[in-house]
Amino acid sequence: MLAIIGLVTVLAVLVLIMSKKVSPMISLIVVPMIACLLVGQGGEMGGYITAGIKSVAPTGCMFIFAVLFFGIMGDVGAFERIVNAILRVIGTDPVKICIGTFFVTLMTHLDGSGATTFLITIPAMLPIYQKMKMDPRVLATIVAMGAGTMNLVPWGGPTIRAATALEISLTDLYNPMIIPQICGLVAGLAISIWFGLREKKRLGETLASITLEPKQLSEEEKALRRPKLFWFNLALIVVTIVSLVVELLPPAGCFMAALAIAMIVNYPNLDLQRKLVDMHAEAALMMSSVLFAAGCFTGIMSNSGMLTAMAEGLISILPQSVASHFAFALGITSMPLSLLFDPDSFYYAVLPVLAAAGETAGVAAVAMARAAICGQITVGFPISPLTPSTFLLTGLSGVDLGDHQKHSFLPLWIVSLTIVLVAVIMGVIPV
Repeated sequence: MLAIIGLVTVLAVLVLIMSKKVSPMISLIVVPMIACLLVGQGGEMGGYITAGIKSVAPTGCMFIFAVLFFGIMGDVGAFERIVNAILRVIGTDPVKICIGTFFVTLMTHLDGSGATTFLITIPAMLPIYQKMKMDPRVLATIVAMGAGTMNLVPWGGPTIRAATALEISLTDLYNPMIIPQICGLVAGLAISIWFGLREKKRLGETLASITLEPKQLSEEEKALRRPKLFWFNLALIVVTIVSLVVELLPPAGCFMAALAIAMIVNYPNLDLQRKLVDMHAEAALMMSSVLFAAGCFTGIMSNSGMLTAMAEGLISILPQSVASHFAFALGITSMPLSLLFDPDSFYYAVLPVLAAAGETAGVAAVAMARAAICGQITVGFPISPLTPSTFLLTGLSGVDLGDHQKHSFLPLWIVSLTIVLVAVIMGVIPV
């Protein structure tokens, strides 16, 4: 019963979000609360929610201050010169913009952190998409493909979890997956080019009317610009990002310090500081509220045992006759499974059980691990409601979560299946 209610809960949240019947925040709060009551654990609900909120609190705090910081950097005009310089290089060709977005994402995801990738890439590229009148869903999908495929790296969370859970060497796990991962990146690049061609066709003659001249600013916008402080603000952005990557401070601390410095230097007037915070507070609080709602969802699902029961139920219904094909089946379904399981629940609860069942039919545990990282919270993490960074991606790009999932699901699955297919051809994953 616990597994059935858990599955219905996850599916209900996904359907409500993607159908836009209710807001993501309400879906992530109300549905798991009802499920918790149905499984008879209403008395423990408060503790579950608190645990879940604690798990996302650092990300939520970081998001609030990151949005405020990047908002202030937009007010001072720090991004305008950068955007105009990039546009002068790539012109008004959507194909080049999409390709550029993909490669920027690959570089920014070298540290394996989705949050860092989204915080660097989206604020840099979104103004270009807006200026070109390109669909922001395309931006979110391309960034998701780049970050998701790069997430297979051995220092990425899923790969480390898989190696740890099954007690196998990271080298044995990852090295045979290098070529499949490269092929996945090529597939992502091809899809990015296709998106660019589609946007080019959609915009049509509109592209000819798009000028690279700086936009006309209102008097209020002009008053907030700080052109004499451009190099200081650019240096502040770079130092903040570097501090984030090298973990000089916790992510929230990096943006707290950066915001304070930006305010003091650019806008020393207290009334103006309050006005600017109020101006950007709506976006910051709206998205952070969804993050904390996601914490409520994951807290209840994990601590109530529903995710574990789903894992055990999944194993029990699989016929033993398909055990020899477990690795291939897992590889094919690994990306969609990101919508059902958070990384810890899958890699520490589901994968060991699947690996044990596979070994009875002669499937090596390392093969199961390789199949899992083909999509489970790697390629699939940027659309999963169970990973906080997904909400960071959609919040920063201004795309509704349901729209993002519908727009990105198939491209991400194609990339994942490409990785699986190449791995099968190479004999890395047995059929």
